[in-house]
Amino acid sequence: MSEPQVVASRYAAGGGAASEASSRGRLWRAAVKWPMYAVAVMPVLLAAGWRLGQGLGLRPGQLLLFLLAAVLLLAWENLANDVFDADTGVDTHGKPHSVVNLTGRRDRVLALANGCLVVGLGLMALVALRSSAVVLLLVLACCGLGYLYQGPPFRLGYRGLGEPLCWLAFGPCATAAALLALAPAGEGAGGVPWGDALLLGSGPALATTLVLFCSHFHQVDEDAAHGKRSPVVRLGTRRAAGLVPWFVAAALALQWAPVLLGWWPLTALLGAIGLPPARALIRLLGEEHHRPERIVGSKFLALRFQAFNGLGLACGLALGPWLTALAGR
Repeated sequence: MSEPQVVASRYAAGGGAASEASSRGRLWRAAVKWPMYAVAVMPVLLAAGWRLGQGLGLRPGQLLLFLLAAVLLLAWENLANDVFDADTGVDTHGKPHSVVNLTGRRDRVLALANGCLVVGLGLMALVALRSSAVVLLLVLACCGLGYLYQGPPFRLGYRGLGEPLCWLAFGPCATAAALLALAPAGEGAGGVPWGDALLLGSGPALATTLVLFCSHFHQVDEDAAHGKRSPVVRLGTRRAAGLVPWFVAAALALQWAPVLLGWWPLTALLGAIGLPPARALIRLLGEEHHRPERIVGSKFLALRFQAFNGLGLACGLALGPWLTALAGR
């Protein structure tokens, strides 16, 4: 082989290696799913915005601890779900970015998941110690709902019940825990603030549920082949795509109703900044619902809607009194 051929061969081999490394990097970024952690932090951010808007004050230390614990607990759920899906085989071919598939070490992934769970619950116990013991009980209930979703022997997500479990966990349960955690110690003696938690958390939790709902569209065949009867498998992609506008409308209606009733300031309508990605999601699934390769990113559009909508609502609630006072000058 001539020297130019040798150089070309080495260049090609290097390029192939670089391409493989780049591809593996993309898979790891997809496996980490860092944008998904917006769903973990949203309940406490909403609780913080609500408390500031009510003039009730805020404990930054509790907020930071809750945020860190929530991220670790969602990491546990994501990693544990990879393990549980690996056990059923649903991720064997359709999900190369599964952490189990990437590492080939189910045992280590499970150990890491359990480590995240222990540390996350430890931090939540500290939050509860500084506020109310009910916080830890509510968070344990959220973890239980998360386990029911994919964990054996329940695997309720395989029966199409993942979405209501998601709404319960990230809605009233997590929001009530966050409200108690940010309140002064002893304030939770009056019981769980279910009314405030439902009013504040219902709409954003529906946006979070939409993220889970949209994650099924690109893997309908794989799910059906392994007995995972998600709502999209049961309905078919066309009818399921038709429900997405209703998810968005219901999430916004639950947030706008308190404004119309005079319970929340007009600035709470800032949650509408999530509408552009919502419109893009509705259009994408309406046109391409039957093409898995084109809608694989639909859950990230749903996630943008969830993140922008929730942050807009939290900021709007916090800014309401300040803007009202400014307008009154």
